[in-house]
Amino acid sequence: MPEHPVPKAGLEGVIASDTAICNVDEEKSELYYRGYSITDLARHSTFEETAFLLLEGKLPSAKELKEFHKTLSAARQLPAEVEEVLRWLPPATDPMDALKVAVGVLEATSREADSNSFADNRKKAIRLISRMPVIIAAQYHISRQKTVIKPRTDLSHAANFLYMLHGKEPDDFTSKALDTSLILYAEHELNASTFAARITASTLSDMHSAVITAIGTLKGPLHGGANEKAMEMLIEIGEPGKAEAWIQNAISRKHRIMGFGHRVYKKGDPRNPFIKKIAGKLGRRLGNTRWFEISEIVEKVIDREKGLHPNLDFYSSSAYYLLDIPISLYTPLFAAARVTGWTAHIMEQHADNRLIRPRGNYTGPKKRKYVPLKKRG
Repeated sequence: MPEHPVPKAGLEGVIASDTAICNVDEEKSELYYRGYSITDLARHSTFEETAFLLLEGKLPSAKELKEFHKTLSAARQLPAEVEEVLRWLPPATDPMDALKVAVGVLEATSREADSNSFADNRKKAIRLISRMPVIIAAQYHISRQKTVIKPRTDLSHAANFLYMLHGKEPDDFTSKALDTSLILYAEHELNASTFAARITASTLSDMHSAVITAIGTLKGPLHGGANEKAMEMLIEIGEPGKAEAWIQNAISRKHRIMGFGHRVYKKGDPRNPFIKKIAGKLGRRLGNTRWFEISEIVEKVIDREKGLHPNLDFYSSSAYYLLDIPISLYTPLFAAARVTGWTAHIMEQHADNRLIRPRGNYTGPKKRKYVPLKKRG
């Protein structure tokens, strides 16, 4: 039997695929979308422009961006079947499960559902990017027996979600805060959900099926649920004066502190400075700096005691809380941003496909002789 390399737990550091979409520089702790630094994109871009970049491989011209925005906003209206199915779900349905169901219904209503051509995949990608935030807001209201607020085509991607969630048009600062967070969450190389989506796509299954796979993977608390758990922790701490003792106690009990550390970044997440700045500004603007103050103390203690740095999820939690986004929607909103990267990777996989089928390192018993049932005693 041929020898195989000893596998690394969790495939850590293993190169599994070529990709032209995203580059994570481990040594410098830098992140690039299609060659553009996340620093430049977070400072200067919009979610719509970033989505175009990820799907098309280049930054759009002014004309292209205007047309893309028009196409994206025009696709916001959900098929009637989607809203009908959401109403059939039990009110207590997990929003991530509702999102999987809704994406499945979107597939059933798509004329291009089974086509994996680039043109048809692009159409499906735009509709998924456009409609996932609409689904999240609609399901939130339906689960509470409230009226669904219809999407508007004159608002940006971020502003429309906040409008549908709260029933009022957000101001520019609030809209930009969410917009920047969506840029930061939009793509991150072969993370667990993206890799899962590529595995599904490699079987030549369709885009919707691959996205449903990704949503299911993101639902796991070690991938997508950290921002929710981080906010629950901040609420439990309650006030800055209790933060250090709370964290010291959690460390002594070997309790996992969510929102810290990263499989790839060892020197700090390059997205963290931007979301931290947003969280701080939101707190000062709203006259509620409690969560930011607690977060900074937690960050200081974790760095001192564990040598770990906050990842994107940590300060996203309090930023979303100050944006009045329900905690149960943090992970679905992560999905609504990351679907941009998922669909780009699915199209890349379909364009140059080979079935992803790794080997396993067998650790079970050696060859054994079968004993008939009557002789086993």
